[in-house]
Parts: sequence; structure tokens; C-alpha cells
Amino acid sequence: MSAYPHPLIAREGWPYVAATLLLALVVAATLGLPWSLPVCLLALFVLQFFRDPPREVPTQAGVVLSPADGRIVKVQAVRDPYTDRDAVLISVFMNVFNVHSNRSPVDGIVERLVYEPGQFLNADLDKASTANERNAMVVRMADGERLTVVQVAGLIARRILCYVKVGEGLQRGQRYGFIRFGSRVDVYLPPNTRPRAAVGDVVHATTSVLAEFVPTRSG
Repeated sequence: MSAYPHPLIAREGWPYVAATLLLALVVAATLGLPWSLPVCLLALFVLQFFRDPPREVPTQAGVVLSPADGRIVKVQAVRDPYTDRDAVLISVFMNVFNVHSNRSPVDGIVERLVYEPGQFLNADLDKASTANERNAMVVRMADGERLTVVQVAGLIARRILCYVKVGEGLQRGQRYGFIRFGSRVDVYLPPNTRPRAAVGDVVHATTSVLAEFVPTRSG
């Protein structure tokens, strides 16, 4: 599967990029070029934060792709609170220098969306998964299996954006949301999956494989 079509800079970032560039021009015109350099650096930071490069989607079957760029901070057997069953939780922490566009880890149908208001604790903390503002998306795959992807706001992140609705179809690697300025994504996997990522690993949305489905034996 080829890379999905999308501009290199996320559409969510253009107002911020425009505002900081305009501020830099105003400061340069009124106070002089040297005084505008800190604002120019801020504009460059904003520009890199909202970058959204295209990604090649792996063709191998039976795998779960990373929904976000970042570092793995948890791989643990838990209870999925959104499907009420045992699951394997893999958490990806995104710092302010990661790409913050979120992509679907599998092909499927959006079965449920749950938004929960909350705090803005450091997203690297374990309790951020249950205490922070978050938006959960349950995806049902063609074989009936389900997994849950949760966008979690962080210490600086103050806006979770999710663009899909219940009943919509998703293709793995498809862009479905964005989180501004540092956050976390939790993936609750079905019990019949084997993690292929470990705590401390650096992963990239779409191109990195988080886990693979283990065929169940019949008879």
C-alpha cells in the first residue's frame, strides 16, 4: 500500500504557523531584526511540531501498526475498560518533538467513541491513562475482533482532535486525529496478539509494527 496523500504540514498547524510568522514580521518591523530572532525560533518550533510527513503502509497481514510517533512506556496485560475484556496495553508517549498526527493501527469500522474530560498530568505517568482528558475509539475488524485506541492529553496538550464518527470505515495508516503539544496514545489489543514492541522502543506511526495476531488453534 502506498503512502497516504497528505501535505507535509498538518492543517491543524497553519493558524499557529501564520500567527508566529506574522508576529516575527511585526517585531522585526517595529524593533529591528535582532529582536525578532526569538520569535523566528518559536515559528520554527511550531513548524516542526505540526509536520505531518507521508508514511508507507506495511503490506504484511495480521499486524497492528503504531498509531503514533513516540516512545513505548508500557506493555502490560490489563482490562480494557471500553470493551470490558482482558487485553494487552501498549502505550506510546509523544514528546513535543514527535509528529502528533494519529493514524489507525488496523483496518476496521469505528464501533464506539468515548470522550472523557479529565486532568492534564504528565502523559508519561501511568495514571494519565485514567486521570487525563482522553478520547477512546473502539475499532471492529472484519473478523469481529476489536481493539481500542485512546488519545490521551498531556501536561501541555490541551486539545484532542478526532475526525471520525461511529460507523465509519478506517484503513490502517489512515489519519484520523491529532493531539496538540505533547501527549500519549494507549492501544488495548485483543488477547490473541503478541507484542513486537518493548518498553523504551522508539516507534513511528504507520511504519512501526506494535503487535501481531496469533492464529488460534481449532480443535
